[in-house]
Amino acid sequence: MTSRLAVLTSRWTGIVPVAALIVFALAWHRDLPWVAVAVVSAFLGGAVLAAVHHAEVIAHRVGEPYGSLVLAVAVTVIEVALIVTLVTTGSKGSESLARDTVFAAIMITCNGIVGVSLLAATRKGQVAHFNAEGTGAALATVGTVATLCLVLPTFTTGRTGPEFTPGQLGFAAVASLGLYLLFVGMQTVRHRDYFLPTRSDGSVAPDDDHASPPSARAAWLSLGFLFIALVAVVGNAKNVSPSLEDAVDAAGMPQAVVGVIIALLILLPETIAAVRAARRKRVQISLNLAYGSAMASIGLTIPVIAISQIWLDGPLVLGLGSTELVLLSLTMVTSVLTVVPGRATILQGGIHIAILGSFLFLAASP
Repeated sequence: MTSRLAVLTSRWTGIVPVAALIVFALAWHRDLPWVAVAVVSAFLGGAVLAAVHHAEVIAHRVGEPYGSLVLAVAVTVIEVALIVTLVTTGSKGSESLARDTVFAAIMITCNGIVGVSLLAATRKGQVAHFNAEGTGAALATVGTVATLCLVLPTFTTGRTGPEFTPGQLGFAAVASLGLYLLFVGMQTVRHRDYFLPTRSDGSVAPDDDHASPPSARAAWLSLGFLFIALVAVVGNAKNVSPSLEDAVDAAGMPQAVVGVIIALLILLPETIAAVRAARRKRVQISLNLAYGSAMASIGLTIPVIAISQIWLDGPLVLGLGSTELVLLSLTMVTSVLTVVPGRATILQGGIHIAILGSFLFLAASP
């Protein structure tokens, strides 16, 4: 029975990316009716799930914390590609789409993924344990790059609006990418043990996943399917983006909701992976996924957007508004109080979920 399930899973995750790529080609540059939009959206979601599955296969092959890094980078590549694809359309609200999506990713990862992971780990009254040094370093990096790229543009005076000058944007892009790469080096080489699951006494917990790692051939095959799935995700997202924007307009909601929907779609599979790890009492992996994704979202998106400004016309709004600044500040303060003790209860999980709920409500009803 187990072998049959494995075969079915293998077939599904191989067939769906290819089918989604075919759907993308058939729907390219067509005015789609709502039935076709629903079909394309279904294949888009399937391609996202397949992409994360193949990233997990690769992660199992290379081990932790490299596995969390693979997942974070894979999800961020999808996000960056979607943002650039939608920005190039020049549609309404595209000038602030990068800011809205990156900020939504920060709120979803730092509050949503962290919150549900803590709830999953403490659902029976237990205390969730993790490494405060590694998690604190990740959180500090997230807070720094978020401030450099999303907070400072609101207060700089080089441009009249919440925008960077070209020089300021270049500095922020280089600084955020440099900090991200520095963190990756610390996570994978110098202080790798800071990012491994821990016991209540602070010692490294043994790996409870007794399944043998996939072969090199299977890992390379997953890498190929991962690439196909990423291309399918980007293409199908571009196909359904006009309908998504029209739906947001028809509902009378601000265009910032488009960025929130994109971030929710991209981060949903990663949220599932984080909850699975938390249920196995491997909360450190959940936090690696959460803060690693937030960090990669800024550290990779902003440099790509900065480069794309060379050929894109129009403004690039990065600075957050007053409501977003309050939510980001509350998130950072609360996250510090959660991370510093190296352990958390169900209360901390509930607090982060409440902050995420506030963000989602205010995004739709500012």
